[in-house]
Amino acid sequence: MPQFGKRSTANLNEAHADLQTVFNEVIKHFDCTVIEGYRCEAEQNEAYRTGKSKAKFGQSKHNKTPSHAVDVCPYPINWSDLNRMRYFAGYVVGIAAMMKGKGIIDHNIRWGGDWDKDTEVKDNRFQDLPHFEIY
Repeated sequence: MPQFGKRSTANLNEAHADLQTVFNEVIKHFDCTVIEGYRCEAEQNEAYRTGKSKAKFGQSKHNKTPSHAVDVCPYPINWSDLNRMRYFAGYVVGIAAMMKGKGIIDHNIRWGGDWDKDTEVKDNRFQDLPHFEIY
């Protein structure tokens, strides 16, 4: 069974309890790595400057304490395998919906590949495939 390493565990521990609950279940079935949880001002501004985020510091769910967003990728990370990232996201969103339906978590999860949550991924203007947030 896969398990999180020290870095992923530390990043996930910065996140809201609902995100921790979801990804602690996901890791039991799908190997993944938590790239980022909370983002400080310098990290957020760098993400904005480099185009990895559309939000400046204070506007991102990564900037809350605990973080209301995490960036998670299937492991091993292959940035060019977009199909695997989408497959992983479907798995995460499905697990989260099941947990919300059972009252295990309080929030819904939104994925950065389907910002408007309409299950149509081709209408997204900004792709942030590792991004998952509570709403």
